Amino acid sequence: MPTYAYACKQCGHRFDAVQSFSDPTLTVCPECGGALRKEYGSIGVTFNGSGFYRTDSRSGSSSVPATPSGDKSGSSSTSSTSDSPSTPAASGA
Repeated sequence: MPTYAYACKQCGHRFDAVQSFSDPTLTVCPECGGALRKEYGSIGVTFNGSGFYRTDSRSGSSSVPATPSGDKSGSSSTSSTSDSPSTPAASGA
């Protein structure tokens, strides 16, 4: 269940409350009986599992290397062979 942070508008009392999504929002301060407001902060989000990387949505025969080092034989070797004939001509001129 999520934890919500509340602060009293009158006395400034701050506290956390563990509530279900279906529970109503707290409106009365337990210290002074004043009005409460819900505080919002940043949350940490971690994406785990498959489906969050560029290569996860592609088939096994994609042109993107499986690892950054290019262990997959295919696209990196064919691109370097197509560039090699033009390289000596450019350096000789």
